[in-house]
Order: sequence, then structure tokens, then C-alpha cells
Amino acid sequence: MRSTTEGDGKMTAVAKLSQTKYARLLARAQPVVIETEGEYKRMLGQLDELWDKDLTREENRLFDLLVRLIQDYEDRNCPPLEAATPLDVLKHLMEARDVAPKDLWEPLGSKGATSEILNGKRGISKAQAKRLARFFSVSAELFI
Repeated sequence: MRSTTEGDGKMTAVAKLSQTKYARLLARAQPVVIETEGEYKRMLGQLDELWDKDLTREENRLFDLLVRLIQDYEDRNCPPLEAATPLDVLKHLMEARDVAPKDLWEPLGSKGATSEILNGKRGISKAQAKRLARFFSVSAELFI
């Protein structure tokens, strides 16, 4: 271990990273600047393997690297969540959870209301947003 001085002048112990162990992890994971969907999925898989573990210092360093590589790829290739409309969110949740339009008749109030909302002819009211939030177990803010 070595000591370092923090911004407040206190000395703290910092565990030294084993370059050998870290190099082995890097050789196994082969992290890269992500350019393709395949590389993206591979990096997500590597991150998944580390997710629920009690990480060593070296694994924690690799975890941080993978998060940065994935975040960089997502920043370049995925639209920001803020750009999603309430209808976009609803359609995404329906697809992700295999929900059919008829499953929304009750939370949206009727077959007609469901059809109009899904076709973009009507917005989602606050009451409907609250019912959708309960139905999908998410925040109502997503639908407002």
C-alpha cells in the first residue's frame, strides 16, 4: 500500500493495483473502442460478468473502463432518453414487455382511447399516465 494526500490534507492508504493481474484481465476481456453492434454486445457481456461480483481492485478498474467504452458508444449511437415522447416510451414498454394494445384498454379507459393514443391522435392524460405507471410499474413522469 502507498499513502496519498487528499484535497483536505489527510493521508489515506491507497491499495496498489497489481499490473500483472490487471494485464491478465485485459487480455481476457480485450476491451476496445466500440465501433460495431457486435463489439457493443461483447462489452456488455463482459460488464455483465463483473456486475454482481465483489470486485478486486483490478476488476474494478476493468469495470470502470468497460463502462466508459460502453457509455462512449451509446453517446455516439443512441438517441438521448429526453428526446423520447410519452408515446415513444409507451410503445417501447409495450414492445419490451410484450404488451398488446388490448392489454391497455383498462389503463387507458377504452379500446377507442387506446387506438387514438397509439396512433398519435390523442395525448396521454395525467390520469391515464398514472394508470399506465401502475400497469408498467414505472414513474408516471415517463408519460407526461
